[in-house]
Amino acid sequence: MSLHIELEHHRRTLIVRLKGELDHHTADAVKVKMEEAILRGDVNHVVLSMKELSFMDSSGLGVILGRYKLITARGGKMVVCDVNPAVYRLFEMSGLFKILSIQDNERLALSSLEVVS
Repeated sequence: MSLHIELEHHRRTLIVRLKGELDHHTADAVKVKMEEAILRGDVNHVVLSMKELSFMDSSGLGVILGRYKLITARGGKMVVCDVNPAVYRLFEMSGLFKILSIQDNERLALSSLEVVS
């Protein structure tokens, strides 16, 4: 299975929707697309929607951690939403939830960043 990456700008927030599998085969594509969008655009925050992400391995954790460092170095925040139970467990075991915020859906994620009017 492959991965589809959908990017949307909402005010100064980049919404990244991942569909499919985020693993060592697809991690570089996610890294490049997210970095280009963050560095090229007027982006303060990132919402990472995993609603249709069916699988993720440690390569995916590395991609997320790297983009988290990039956005926080610019003074922004990253929020993860719509995480399925298997990916949630991977986040818990890795300790990423100690630094990343998690919300149930995109609307709540955007609200938590005070982006929704």
